[in-house]
Amino acid sequence: MTNSIKINEHISVGGNNPFVLIAGPCVIESEQLTMEIVESIKEVTDRLDIPFIFKASFDKANRTSIYSERGPGMKKGLEILAKIKDTFNVPVTSDIHEPYQAEPAGKVLDIIQIPAFLCRQTDLLVAAAKTGRVINIKKGQFLAPWDMGNIVVKLKKSGNDDILLTERGSTFGYNNLVVDMRSIPQIQEFGTPVVFDATHSVQMPGGNGSSTDGRREFVPFLSRSAAAVGIDALFIEVHPNPDNAWSDGSNMLKLENLEETLRPIKEIDSIVKCLK
Repeated sequence: MTNSIKINEHISVGGNNPFVLIAGPCVIESEQLTMEIVESIKEVTDRLDIPFIFKASFDKANRTSIYSERGPGMKKGLEILAKIKDTFNVPVTSDIHEPYQAEPAGKVLDIIQIPAFLCRQTDLLVAAAKTGRVINIKKGQFLAPWDMGNIVVKLKKSGNDDILLTERGSTFGYNNLVVDMRSIPQIQEFGTPVVFDATHSVQMPGGNGSSTDGRREFVPFLSRSAAAVGIDALFIEVHPNPDNAWSDGSNMLKLENLEETLRPIKEIDSIVKCLK
């Protein structure tokens, strides 16, 4: 069993707790749209009694093309996330790309996320760890599950034991990813709660030449499979109109399909963890 990490007074991830949903659009496109999305997600999770953490990026610094939209930037983005946190009383998370972003992000975010491409960047990890916030590290597409042990040590040696690790697929040839479900229990052997990122796992990186492609129709199947293995949290990016989203539209789940996707996952999670 993994350690239980407290996110706030209402939500803990890991141990034998029910799975937590981390969800939101890939990037903050506008304050109004983002507020509408978080309100819709919260309505669903309240009905299903699923703990909910909101996620959206304030800066997508790792876009395929220099012409791609990146978001509002750190200052404005953190202001929007702070407003969401206060308005809806939900924890919030976003990703940072450079060490200087850690301190201001840590003043707002409940969880600081480290992107997969940057998961081994020592200075970034150390800066994030020193904020005292929960740190969620996405496993690089290029890493084996057991390689995450070195990342855990970096964070713990920097004074932070509140660590989540995210499985988000592994490189499988060119422009494709595959998920090895064996990685989930292997990563859990470090004692850290494991998040399954269902939407980035169906990406086809660079598949459209100047942007990423994806197969969102496989999100429910992979999510149910991961729940059967025993994940601690599920990460799903959602959007009301993914085909017109600024980033990762082809692998994001349509917001209208979120509830029907989550219902069987909650049932599977309850069976696996003997929660009934």
